[in-house]
Amino acid sequence: MRFYIETFGCPKNTVDSEMIATLLEEAGHRAVPHPRQADILIVNTCGFIHDAREESYQALAKWAKRKRRGQKLVAAGCLAQREGVEIRRRVPRVDALIGARNWNEIVSLCERLAAGAEGLDWVRPEGNLIASVRRRATLGRTAYIKIADGCDAACAFCAIPLIKGPYRSKPMAEVLREAQELARQGVREIVLIAQDTTAYGRDLGLRDGLPTLLRAIAEAAPDITWVRILYAYPQHVTPALIEAMATLPQVCHYLDLPLQHGHPDTLRRMRRPYDLQQVYDLINALRTAMPDIALRSTFIVGYPGETEQEFQGLLDFMRAIAFDRVGVFRYSAEAGTPAAELPNPVSAEEMAARYDRAMRLQEEISLARHRAQVGRELDVLIEGAADGLSVGRSYREAPEVDGFVLLPDEHPVGEFLRARIVRAEPHDLIARACPG
Repeated sequence: MRFYIETFGCPKNTVDSEMIATLLEEAGHRAVPHPRQADILIVNTCGFIHDAREESYQALAKWAKRKRRGQKLVAAGCLAQREGVEIRRRVPRVDALIGARNWNEIVSLCERLAAGAEGLDWVRPEGNLIASVRRRATLGRTAYIKIADGCDAACAFCAIPLIKGPYRSKPMAEVLREAQELARQGVREIVLIAQDTTAYGRDLGLRDGLPTLLRAIAEAAPDITWVRILYAYPQHVTPALIEAMATLPQVCHYLDLPLQHGHPDTLRRMRRPYDLQQVYDLINALRTAMPDIALRSTFIVGYPGETEQEFQGLLDFMRAIAFDRVGVFRYSAEAGTPAAELPNPVSAEEMAARYDRAMRLQEEISLARHRAQVGRELDVLIEGAADGLSVGRSYREAPEVDGFVLLPDEHPVGEFLRARIVRAEPHDLIARACPG
C-alpha cells in the first residue's frame, strides 16, 4: 500500500504525521512523494481556530474531488476529533476518520480501508494519547520532539482540552530515546514542544520536570547543538528552569511565552494569569540571567468585551516588555468554550484594525531589537543556499515562526557558520561570514 500525508496546523501535528508515516512504513507500506501515486491520502487536519479549520476543510474537499478511482481519503487529527459529523456532511467523499487521540491505530485503519471497508470512524471521545515511535529526521538538521500532549489549563478561549484531553507527559526515557535517534541521524537542533512545555512531568510526579529533562538531554545527546523551548506558560517558568537555560550550553537563550494579552481585565475574562507585575518580574529574571535572551510571545486582539482602553493596555504592555518577536491573532469564537458565550463581541472590522495597529507597533519594536544585534557574531545554521545567497537561523530564530539570517554567497547547507550581523530588518538579520 502506498500512502501520502498532508499536514496542517502546528508543529505538534508535524510530529504526529512523522510518527504516522513511521508506523505505516514499519508495517511494510510505502510513502510516495505525490498524491496521485498513493492508494491512501491522509490529511492530518487542524481544528484549533476557524481559519485553520477552513484550510483543512478546503484540503479535504480538494482531494475528495481529485481522488482517482480506488483511492481512499482519510481525515486524521484534530478536526476529525472535533468535527467528524461536520466533515461527513461537508466532504461526503471522505472514506474514514481517525481522531487526534487514536492516530496510533492508523495502520489498522488503512489496512481495513485497503481491504474494502467503508465508513470507518475511529474517533475516541474520551481518554488521551501520548505516543512515541521510532523517529526519523525529516526537516534536515532540525527536529521537533513532542514531550507532552493535551492540556489542563482552563483558558476560556481555547478548544485544545476538548480536542486532546488532559495533559499527559511523555516518559523521560522515551524523550531521551527520540533525542538520541535524531542525533544519530544528524539532527543538530531539537525543538521541545507541548501545549505547555513548562508543565512537563507534573503528572508523572516530577518537580521541575522541564529543567530535569533539559539536563538529561544534554547528557544523553551531547551532539545536539541547540535545544529550544516553545510554548512556556509564564507561571510555570521556575528559577530552576531559568538556571538550566542559563547554564546548559546546548539550551538556546530563547523562550516563547504565549501571554495572550497585556491588560488584566481582558486576561481575567480569558481565565489567564492576570498579575502583570509577575510577568514583568519574570522577564526581568530571564534577562538578568541571560542578557542575550530572545523572547517571543503571542497575543489575541478582539476578545469579547475588549475595549479601546484594554487594547491600548496591550500596546503599552508590548512597548514596556519589547519582545523580540510577537505573533498577533484575531479572536476566533470556538464552540464549546466559555469565551464563545461571552457578551460584547468586537466587530470584524475593529478586530482587523487592532490587528494592524499591534503588528505595526511590533515591527517597530522588532526592528529596534534587531538593530541591537548589529556587530554581534552568532552561530548560524544554514538551511538553504541558491543564487548567491544563503538563508539560515541563529539561536534567536525558531523554525517556521520567526525570520531568518541572510548571508551573501552560498554556504554548505546543514552546517553551522560563524557570522557577523551587519544590518537589521524588521523580520530578518543580514550577516556576513566571519573570516576563517
